[in-house]
Amino acid sequence: MSFPQVRPRRLRTTPAVRRLVAEVSLEPRQLVLPMFVRDGIDAAVPISSMPGVLQHTTDSLRAAAEEAVRAGVGGLMLFGVPDDADKDAEGSASWDPDGVLNRALRVLREDLGDATVLMADTCLDEFTDHGHCGVLDERGRVDNDATLERYALMGVAQAEAGAHMLGPSGMMDGQIGVLREALDAAGHEDVSLFAYTAKYASAFYGPFREAVGSSLEGDRRTYQQDAANRRESLRELELDLAEGADLVMVKPAMSYLDVLSDVAAASPVPVAAYQISGEYAMITAAAQNGWIDRDAAVRESLLSIRRAGADIVLSYWAVEAAQRIARGQW
Repeated sequence: MSFPQVRPRRLRTTPAVRRLVAEVSLEPRQLVLPMFVRDGIDAAVPISSMPGVLQHTTDSLRAAAEEAVRAGVGGLMLFGVPDDADKDAEGSASWDPDGVLNRALRVLREDLGDATVLMADTCLDEFTDHGHCGVLDERGRVDNDATLERYALMGVAQAEAGAHMLGPSGMMDGQIGVLREALDAAGHEDVSLFAYTAKYASAFYGPFREAVGSSLEGDRRTYQQDAANRRESLRELELDLAEGADLVMVKPAMSYLDVLSDVAAASPVPVAAYQISGEYAMITAAAQNGWIDRDAAVRESLLSIRRAGADIVLSYWAVEAAQRIARGQW
């Protein structure tokens, strides 16, 4: 038999060759660790649907954050979990300087300074007694413009607490513009906006709702994007950029790699993707059942997000991945 002269397998013969010609790679600096800090607990609490992930006390948060920085992780995204007694219809604990998230931001900024990028989830859902990402009108619908007023208060409070970046995840129309205006007016021109440009109403958020103690009633389909839509994300990208977004994000990652690829191709600013709780839980559960190779699946999933165009990946495996990379295991 005659064979062609070009044999692609030549570039797959050894690990060294494969490493040499790899089109994308993972670096610790590209990874962001989402973290949860909870009020009213004396010790870190495991999240049952996300084995290995914790709701932190202030002390355990500080220790975990320092570990992440030592591992070289690029940033930390903080979510606050208040006591139920502190939740109300407006989510007012979100802009209270003594609220759980703002206290944690201050502590970590004091501990870490500028050694990492400290990010804050700028959304009301953890803080409202109804669990929605905004305030409700008299008909029970999320009031977009009234919500933006609260986002402005929350964003300024987070900046004053020490956040380097704000991540408004509520998918309210105009949220980037309102936050930019509020931050600049308060003297926080250097605080960046990490836009959740394409955030879809997904079935894969389930474990996250346990993680933040969500009080959600109903769903978020009137403000998060429909899974059937792809082009709509480019419209959202155009609007966020016009309003002053410094970075943009696609969430979830795994089921929306096509959207991520579209956004990455069109965006002049850095692009991130969030490997969400359901993605983490599925891989973890399948591995615990012996159905897949956990470590290989984690690496492959992260590489797929990078390959689709993400400059930055938010992942609950950020620290483990960074440590494996540093040890030369990946």
